[in-house]
Amino acid sequence: MRNAIAAKAVKPLDKRLEGIVDLDAYPIDRLDGASGKALIERCRRQIADDGCVVLKNFVPRTALDRLERETERLSPEAHYNQTETNPYNSDPDDNLPPEHPKNRFADRTNGFVGGDRIGGDTIIRQIYHDDDFKRFIAAIVGEDTIHEYADPLADLVVNVLREGCQHPWHFDTNDFIVTMQTRRSHGGGTFEYAPNIRGPQGENFEGVQKILDGDRSELKSIDLEPGDLQVFFGRNSLHRVTPAEGAKERHTVIFAYAKEPGFVGRPERAKRIFGRMAPAHEAMLREGVKRRDNLSD
Repeated sequence: MRNAIAAKAVKPLDKRLEGIVDLDAYPIDRLDGASGKALIERCRRQIADDGCVVLKNFVPRTALDRLERETERLSPEAHYNQTETNPYNSDPDDNLPPEHPKNRFADRTNGFVGGDRIGGDTIIRQIYHDDDFKRFIAAIVGEDTIHEYADPLADLVVNVLREGCQHPWHFDTNDFIVTMQTRRSHGGGTFEYAPNIRGPQGENFEGVQKILDGDRSELKSIDLEPGDLQVFFGRNSLHRVTPAEGAKERHTVIFAYAKEPGFVGRPERAKRIFGRMAPAHEAMLREGVKRRDNLSD
């Protein structure tokens, strides 16, 4: 029954996001017009001021109901794991003191539905591949163009948090992250972040350590609602999601884009997050391919 509902939801009219995105409030299909330019400028100011942009009610209620059913159907496909992880999703470094961020591990218990589990007939894939949506995101982050991930696991992801599950302090693999919450837990699940705490100038381990020690002076906190679109620079911004509370799962769709084509995440990270690797990751291991920047994951 749910498969039939999802199939019925994808109509030719929806190819331009009609009925899926509130195009009156957010004219992403008319970015060259006055209203489109004003939207881009407003988003850029919010990113400059707050480190991220949140577009409230980006998805109208009718489409949100469909999205919730979709992620509900996909959530049993999530790979769950309980592990101890540091902000870089890396192994500890015995050459560094115990208080160093690379040696600070916290419990991570959450689930991810990998992109290869999300069919092409889903609404979330329709949004992910849409040219207007990609052009809009590129304009917000100040790029001429952005590229879909070549990583078949991490291109489009559904994050699932059951009661007690959390995603502790971490940095993202990609330069920026685009998310849309489709279901909110009864409690908890708050998004907290420290904007641009690291970057080309270096890791800023001292600043990261202060946050891990409980210093909240540089933190921002957001309680996202279903249908809100969020864009922020997760590669350089330390962030977490606090433990979900109650029996209702928290679902968040992650739309992953990169500044350059052909992006594939580290094989070790794929193994940790999805419990497996794709052929692209196995090829990286065989060929010894490394990330293009020098930051730790």
